[in-house]
Amino acid sequence: MNEMITVKRYLDRLTNPAAPFVFCVFNNQDLNQVTWEQRAMAGDPKYPGSPEIPDVPYAAYTQLLGLKGTVCQAPRKVGDAWDEALAADKPVALEFKVDNGIAPIPPHIMASQGKKATKAALHDPRKAGITARSVRQKITEYAGRLPGRGEK
Repeated sequence: MNEMITVKRYLDRLTNPAAPFVFCVFNNQDLNQVTWEQRAMAGDPKYPGSPEIPDVPYAAYTQLLGLKGTVCQAPRKVGDAWDEALAADKPVALEFKVDNGIAPIPPHIMASQGKKATKAALHDPRKAGITARSVRQKITEYAGRLPGRGEK
């Protein structure tokens, strides 16, 4: 959020203020990357309540600064949201509302990290939901790579 203030402050110094400048925010009301890193690297379970943060309206905040803010809540609207953000004539906060129960699993996860994350998930109070959503996410990701898929 401080970076948005800085961009607003120095907007007149940008060589091309109309060029795309997008803050992409994944709003999941959770310090998600931290908690999943702890699970994958150390096998620690998620400690309920510790990583939760308030629901901050990032796009609305950006509009208060005089910049552009837009929110995307539906996966099928992601392309349209990016098109809108990249066509803006001023910096944009593109806020995606995302599920904090889906692990941010990179395509290159190491076996040791997968084992530790699985160990941590066994002690997670939402373990069934996490597993189901994570598997669905990976299936969708791989299905989009099939020939004829993922095109507009």
